[in-house]
Amino acid sequence: MCIVVEVGSGVEKFKVGDKIVTYLYALAKESPAVLRPPEVSAVDASCLVVAGCTALHALTVSGGLKLDKSEQLTNVLVTNGSGGVGHYAVQLAKLGNTHVTATCGARNIEFVKSLGADEVLDYKTPEGASLKSPSDLKYVLVIHCTVGIPWSTFKANLTPTGKVIDLTPGGGTILNYAVNKLTFSKKQLLPLIVVPKAEEIECLVNLMKEGKIKTVIDSRYPLSRAEEGWAKSMEGHATGKGVIECET
Repeated sequence: MCIVVEVGSGVEKFKVGDKIVTYLYALAKESPAVLRPPEVSAVDASCLVVAGCTALHALTVSGGLKLDKSEQLTNVLVTNGSGGVGHYAVQLAKLGNTHVTATCGARNIEFVKSLGADEVLDYKTPEGASLKSPSDLKYVLVIHCTVGIPWSTFKANLTPTGKVIDLTPGGGTILNYAVNKLTFSKKQLLPLIVVPKAEEIECLVNLMKEGKIKTVIDSRYPLSRAEEGWAKSMEGHATGKGVIECET
């Protein structure tokens, strides 16, 4: 739980005792922090800051998706739709006028459907590995939350101007991004690294307050077992978010 215990002379938005949501916990600037309403728990809010903001930024800023029903139907793919970022991306995408396809392991198919996905692919099957929509749809936007999928697989499933937003970019992503730029390709592969902003955190907090999105907790670890929690997170098989809690 983030509670303000002291404020600097220039701080105007917060006072001692306020419960806030931010991405620094010992010492934080005023600008990326927002008040946490009582309807949103400290644990749920803490998970929003990095994973939620990454999903929101990828969809709305990089992907240009509006989180309402004002635009024509957009086909969206979320890889690893059961993971920390992916489970937010599926929920947020469904706030727009979207048809959402997601990938995950077999054990999480029903979970991802419960988040709102219209179609779910088991990534270990030939159909899942090919990313082919069961409805034979081409994707306008892909939120790529995992690793190990080549650009050629995405490219075959995109609309002529489709975008892949890669949230775990490696050397291959950077190379393909450069090649696409040089060849003026209309299909885009975009690497993304997000620094959370106050307006994005506030948007997510409000959506959670209104019951439009939720945080799903896979596991909780005390601070003394943080290394164990981190190791599980790096395995990439969590359903939702893992949480490290301070011991009191």
